[in-house]
Amino acid sequence: MDKTKLGLIGAGTIGKRHLQAISEVTEAELVAIVDTDPLAESTAVENDVSFFASVSHMLQDKQPDGVIVCTPTEVHLGPVLSSLKHNTHVLVEKPIAPSLEEAQQIIECSKVFNRQVLVGHHRRYYEVIEQTKLVIENGVLGQLVGVGGIWAVRKADSYFEPEWRKQRSSGPVLINLIHEIDMLRYVCGEIVSLSAKVSRGLRDHPKEETTALLLEFQSGALGTFLLSDVTPSPWTWEQATGENPNFPKTSQNVYRFIGSKASLDFPNLVLWRHSGGDPDWLHEISSEVIEGKIGDAYADQIRHFCAVIEGTEQPRISATDAAKTLKATLTVFEASEKGTEIQL
Repeated sequence: MDKTKLGLIGAGTIGKRHLQAISEVTEAELVAIVDTDPLAESTAVENDVSFFASVSHMLQDKQPDGVIVCTPTEVHLGPVLSSLKHNTHVLVEKPIAPSLEEAQQIIECSKVFNRQVLVGHHRRYYEVIEQTKLVIENGVLGQLVGVGGIWAVRKADSYFEPEWRKQRSSGPVLINLIHEIDMLRYVCGEIVSLSAKVSRGLRDHPKEETTALLLEFQSGALGTFLLSDVTPSPWTWEQATGENPNFPKTSQNVYRFIGSKASLDFPNLVLWRHSGGDPDWLHEISSEVIEGKIGDAYADQIRHFCAVIEGTEQPRISATDAAKTLKATLTVFEASEKGTEIQL
């Protein structure tokens, strides 16, 4: 069976993570790397593939089956549209675009050229998230009442050396919170309203630093979330799961899902419920650990992308679905600026 030929557009931090994932997937073959930085050519040499400074030249010369777009968010649109117009399927990193208008352009272009767009909300490939979704859907918690989450870390000063990382389009809301918004949509259902407060000031950057959210889901459940990239803490998804080896693992829970019958710590999947017939505070409460699995979401995402290209699977998160996550995430800024609850 022929391997699925993939081109990588953008060989930065996340691009290199995709390179590793491609190397772990037998059905995928990397054929080219595109980057405007000449220094990235060394990455192409290390991976024994062709290097291009131009997306169009790569598409014409290598004719890949699919491309992975890992450029900064504000320059997603050009490479995505060029690839679609070249009849090439696209996996684009999240967020799909910096604005809903650009996201809609991507959606329309994919329809016109009948090419698939898969968006890199990679957490949807983790089995532990699927397990949590099933716990809620199967009524183990009873009726979902609420969820509380936190993502708090102090990013290294060196992280902000590239000027684009100081801008709002690369701040923690669009880079980090969007993961949480997408996961909450996937696990708890659609978000119908939100209010938010945003603060900045510890670093002299235009972007936000700390954000607090209040969410309402279609089911009636409520949610809170606290986000910050200026404070040391053990409470992030990356530290909790060990997803990124660059961040020391803490194994601390970062979410609590609470229901009418039981509650769940996540991602360690500790289920809490009362003994006896009535689940109330007069009865002893005990915990039960559900065996959870993390796995390699990036490699599974590449396998899925290959299947999408072959036509055997539909995108697990399409451009249209990702645009809903983007809309909810961008609404954080609107809600904070207006100081009011926004209906989605």
